[in-house]
Amino acid sequence: MNVKVYNESPNSLPQYETSGAAGLDVKANENVTIKPGERVLVKTGLFVEIPEGYELMVRPRSGLAIKHGITVLNSPGCVDPDYRGNVGVILINHSSSDFEIRVGDRIAQLVLNKVEKIDWQTVISKDELSMTNRGSGGFGSTNK
Repeated sequence: MNVKVYNESPNSLPQYETSGAAGLDVKANENVTIKPGERVLVKTGLFVEIPEGYELMVRPRSGLAIKHGITVLNSPGCVDPDYRGNVGVILINHSSSDFEIRVGDRIAQLVLNKVEKIDWQTVISKDELSMTNRGSGGFGSTNK
């Protein structure tokens, strides 16, 4: 799928690092130090035109998470099709050490997903909802 992009950073465009990768690695366009427990918005320098009916999801990079405790705070983040600003990534440092990000460092992954719109059909009673084996069990209730 073709997606229009303007890149004001010195970085190459996000790319798939392997032939089987689902996410494109996106890079920082600024130098940032994230202190333990701190969250920061890191700009990528990318301005995109996501097609209607799609979203660009921002997901953590597993290597940053396991090696350094750095993750995307609102994971997954969502870039809506009507947004035209600089794509930013909200990162949080869950480690006990400062973490340095430099221009060109891979900070997250981008995944393009199709999004269906909801047309609500209001019912007057919850009894009008179909029954399932799970029912209203949630938050750890399955497989017990």
